Amino acid sequence: MNVNNIKNNKLSRSATYLLAVFFLTSCGTPDLDTIKIPTSDPKLSLAGTIFQPIGKGPFPLVVLSHGTPSTASKRAKYGYWYKPSIVNALTLRGFAVIVPIRRGHGATGGEFAGSFGDCSDPDFYNAGLADAEDILATLRFASGISYIDNTKIILFGYSAGGFASIATANLKPKGVIAIANFSGGRGGVHYEKFGIACFPGRMTETIGRYAENIDIPVLWHYVENDVFFPPDTVTEWFQAFKDSGGNGKLIIEPPYKSNGHKLLVSSGGVSIWGKAFDDFLVEFNISTIIKN
Repeated sequence: MNVNNIKNNKLSRSATYLLAVFFLTSCGTPDLDTIKIPTSDPKLSLAGTIFQPIGKGPFPLVVLSHGTPSTASKRAKYGYWYKPSIVNALTLRGFAVIVPIRRGHGATGGEFAGSFGDCSDPDFYNAGLADAEDILATLRFASGISYIDNTKIILFGYSAGGFASIATANLKPKGVIAIANFSGGRGGVHYEKFGIACFPGRMTETIGRYAENIDIPVLWHYVENDVFFPPDTVTEWFQAFKDSGGNGKLIIEPPYKSNGHKLLVSSGGVSIWGKAFDDFLVEFNISTIIKN
């Protein structure tokens, strides 16, 4: 066996990887591959985008779910919620990525289905299930795509999208093998009451109810200076998750810039959340499942 050939092959693979990283991170926003995702309502489809990694596939799938701004005007501005740093990090790891835009947001528009009502008496449980319907619609859509391996799906959510991913796991959708919840929750009161979520005890109850039906591992990834969900609150939620039979891992990172809630969507946060995500996949044997 020629040692020089081995070295050259390794260098070639490294160069290809670095070139891909440079291309994906330095070029401008590409033309998005937009999709329409059918729902149970024949008059309604969800807007979305889809991203395919380099190679032939079939590829494991990440369904990437966005957060929920507090006002209708902010939700309307979401467009297709294109986050290059997240998408690039996931496709470079070999995942196909679908980003559905839930009802009441951005390019989908329409009625906001995921409202939890008033902060004084929030219905987090049914709000989560309403958003879960849109994630389930996305999974049905993905089942018809030949280059996606629908037995290896990770629900990957940010903020309200993390909570919606947990709510979806409670419904035991076929093919979903793990949840990655980044800064997940609902009811955050931004800046007005720094680090205080409305009715966190109600969320604790909701998480406990969901966890009774969740039998796949869940990554809980938060940051110490999250302006919505402080460490004490998050720790209480995770404890309720475990007490109800949930299996997972809680990570609370050190403070990130002025607002840790934005770590995932910040281009500078990839090295932090990426390591936590990779370690989670290994620790819970998900990386082995994906490779086989």
